[in-house]
Amino acid sequence: MRGSADARLCGMTLHELHDMLLSGQVSSREITSDVLARIDEVEASVGAYVTRDREATLRSADAADDAIARARRDGDVGGVGTLVGMPVVLKDNVCTRGMRTTCCSKMLEDFVPAYDAAVTARLREAGAVIVGKGNMDEFAMGSTTQTSVFHVTRNPWDLERVPGGSSGGCAAAVAAGEAVASIGTDTGGSIRQPASFCGVVGLKPTYGRVSRYGVAAFASSLDTVGPITRDVLDCAVMLKAIAGRDGRDSTSAPDAVPDYSGCVERGVQGLRIGIPKEFFGPGMSEGVRAAVERSLRALEGAGADIVEVSLPLVEHALAVYYLVATAEASSNMARLDGIRYGYRPEGPGGMDVADLMSASRGQGFGMEVKRRIMLGTFVLSSGNFDAFYGRALRSRRLLAEDVRRALTECDCLVSPTAPTVAFRFDEEPDDPLAMYLQDIYTTLANLAGVPAISVPCGLAEGMPVGLQIMGRMFDEATLIRAGRAVELTSGMGAARPRVGGCAK
Repeated sequence: MRGSADARLCGMTLHELHDMLLSGQVSSREITSDVLARIDEVEASVGAYVTRDREATLRSADAADDAIARARRDGDVGGVGTLVGMPVVLKDNVCTRGMRTTCCSKMLEDFVPAYDAAVTARLREAGAVIVGKGNMDEFAMGSTTQTSVFHVTRNPWDLERVPGGSSGGCAAAVAAGEAVASIGTDTGGSIRQPASFCGVVGLKPTYGRVSRYGVAAFASSLDTVGPITRDVLDCAVMLKAIAGRDGRDSTSAPDAVPDYSGCVERGVQGLRIGIPKEFFGPGMSEGVRAAVERSLRALEGAGADIVEVSLPLVEHALAVYYLVATAEASSNMARLDGIRYGYRPEGPGGMDVADLMSASRGQGFGMEVKRRIMLGTFVLSSGNFDAFYGRALRSRRLLAEDVRRALTECDCLVSPTAPTVAFRFDEEPDDPLAMYLQDIYTTLANLAGVPAISVPCGLAEGMPVGLQIMGRMFDEATLIRAGRAVELTSGMGAARPRVGGCAK
């Protein structure tokens, strides 16, 4: 590296590194090598990754350097995109051609895709360097990244605490300097909650904004793919790169993709920010409440109008989410039976098909996945379908209407991302229903299909607190605008995790 000897490239943002690349201060190989060195330093403690290919990563970095050199010779260095040469980690449910994609399950432990997911292909086209695959809760079902078949991921801010889930490996990698940016998935908060716990930015786009082609399905009507980054501008860059229509995904929206970076510095003067009164009742820790309220006062001081709104049906959102999500999970997991797809156990040669399927699913799935499959199967069973699933679908429509109505009174809705900061491993509730309450603020955005972002807004108990901003469908630009204002007023600028802390 030709910069300061004290600098760590692994702790810088995409746009900072891009400026250095274009000016010739550093190369992609130098950036990537520093990230790989950081992985060597902290990965044994953090456990953010499940699969890496060091040599392939360095070859991609060299290819990026060659592309930049050609652009410089042609006098077109200004045309080099922000992601060229940038080390990125993908969640392990996003297909990568020639690199293992396991969903952190024994069921897919040895699966190597022959194709790239749409989001992977778009990142490669943008020049990003794929470092590897991030640890996750098995099949994205969890809130702690503890249900992975491989290992537990730890929070870089405090190794005795969870990183959140299910995209916990990706959030921890960005927080610890083990990647410059990452891609996660969000079905009920799986980008936003780990972003909140790890002190980084996480965006769940509008349903259909980013193609789901090549991403393992959990709940198909709720699943979204989005970025986890070090700051809001990086989030805007990543979203621009991965968003847009894809003919291979029938739910992919044709809406034009704006240049999100252009709205980052617009400020919040005149922006109407709605505070759902139902989100600020019991259940929120006092530290989280204080950090969120400080952030709201700062936004008001920056020129935003704070208005109270109501979401009268939101108390039903969590129940509706777990009925819809488990039903769809049960359906999606049915294809993994050891016959057509998935783990096939060794056994007596005379096993019939039913016994083989039972053994495959019994051994191949972990407890949380089995629990959700059983719940979903019950919900969809004869006699229960209309009483549970049908009512949940009708309630979902009413909840979405509540959100749309509230967003006619304001430009965006603000709440905590999670009711607490990251909890200690020894504090984890034994009751799965208590754990599901971690999703109390996040599931609504998935049910309504609207975008939502989590931005660090302060500290409580020495741990990051995330502020969630929800907006109208396909209006990610307003979230990025408001998120940047939160970022500038949070006082989090110099705060770094104990294991992260890559100094500039």
